[in-house]
Amino acid sequence: MANETNVTVTGYVAQEPVLRLTGSGTKVVNFRVATTERRYDKGVNGWRDGDTLFFAVSCWRILGENVLDSLHKGDPVVVQGRLRDGSWEKDGITHSKVEIEANAVGHDLARGVSRFTKSTLQPRERFVEAVAERSGDVGDGLDRVDGPDGLGSGDADGIGGEPEMSPSAA
Repeated sequence: MANETNVTVTGYVAQEPVLRLTGSGTKVVNFRVATTERRYDKGVNGWRDGDTLFFAVSCWRILGENVLDSLHKGDPVVVQGRLRDGSWEKDGITHSKVEIEANAVGHDLARGVSRFTKSTLQPRERFVEAVAERSGDVGDGLDRVDGPDGLGSGDADGIGGEPEMSPSAA
């Protein structure tokens, strides 16, 4: 679309990526990226940290699976995608959220080295096991949420009551 707001953010993975399923079974992985502004302070003749911003990131389908397999808390990353906003009401209070709906995610190679492995297009059942191991659940390890398919309000990041953002392509 011509009027989309696209952003590129560099920072660090602030929380382990979490795999969830929408009501229709579509996979979405959510995580947060932290980025801190650095400025040179002439008064102290050195660098100072500015404010830290946190961005919620959603990765749909195969991108989400690859993110789940590749990223961990603390990893330096570059995220590119559409800036999305949403609002919802809970207990009479209106809440809002800004989120990056990612279309590309990768390690920030200015901060380290990474190895690339081409993914297969086959179903990847190991992700169910990986999520179960991380959460300690005995079940299938997937959180079921209503998603962008209009099946109710979702809970993509565990806060509760938030609507899911729409995926860019079906």
